Amino acid sequence: MSPPSLIDTHPNLSDTAPVALSYELFPPRSPAAAETLWTTIRELETTAPDYVSVTYGASGSNRDTAVELINRLLLETTLRPLAHLTCVGNTPQELAGIIGELLDTGVRGILALRGDLPKDGAAPVAGSLRYAQDLIELIRRVEQRRSALLCAGKIAVGVAAYPTRHPESPSEAHDVEVLLAKQRSGADFAITQVFFHTDQYADLLTRARRAGVTIPIIPGVMPLTSLRRVRRLGELTGVEPAPELLERLASADSDLERLRIGVDATVDLANAALQAGAPGIHIYTFNEHQSALELLDKLALPRRTHPGIRPDAAARQLAS
Repeated sequence: MSPPSLIDTHPNLSDTAPVALSYELFPPRSPAAAETLWTTIRELETTAPDYVSVTYGASGSNRDTAVELINRLLLETTLRPLAHLTCVGNTPQELAGIIGELLDTGVRGILALRGDLPKDGAAPVAGSLRYAQDLIELIRRVEQRRSALLCAGKIAVGVAAYPTRHPESPSEAHDVEVLLAKQRSGADFAITQVFFHTDQYADLLTRARRAGVTIPIIPGVMPLTSLRRVRRLGELTGVEPAPELLERLASADSDLERLRIGVDATVDLANAALQAGAPGIHIYTFNEHQSALELLDKLALPRRTHPGIRPDAAARQLAS
């Protein structure tokens, strides 16, 4: 019988990983929005996240502003951008060019998404990709062709996961099969869409692991501080937010009270996910920093100090 490996003799190695922290940002639509965004970026930077994702409009509608934001993040901050990329409406040739452009700017992480179907019901462009799985495979082909430029490195490819049934899916089981197919095509990790109930992340994790999904599944949480936003996301996801949360937000007397109510509800979601084994937390910021920082302070995540962290960031970590 072979002797146990050195790895086998250290069973607690997996317990040493810190909790990952990341945020989602979207490109600004105006100079005023850009000013607000950069205030948010500087505030979030002090928390030393592992990466920040940058959204990409349907069919690349805001491609130029997204790439500009990614460039500035790389040049002017300590943040590592994860670039969203959608494939609906784009051919493999177009997407390969965009992937190459992102890599040339220094991006080493891509969130591969299908993207929204045309709202007018128009047929997709001839030859365009249809599924996120196809985009993952394309990213891996581009990566392979550029392996020398990347020093034989690897691009981190993320995908979306759904704690509740996708509005276009026949079942939650089908959603898990799609996630498994994405893993087989080369996905490294998944980030969930927003969810509203504390058991939903754990349920997804159980279903996914039973089906053979082994990649990290990171819960995406949104500070539930805006009644309008919570209702809108409920419509988009097809999941009814908790009625008591809606009632409390509606009856709040001030923005400060709504902030407290929404952050507390989000803390409950995040803590439930962490207790279920979540490897990190991804915060949908809507380019606002106050509620994200309030959430982070209440979670008190075990975090490591990142190299190059600014003094004010170190002070915030010590304070927490």
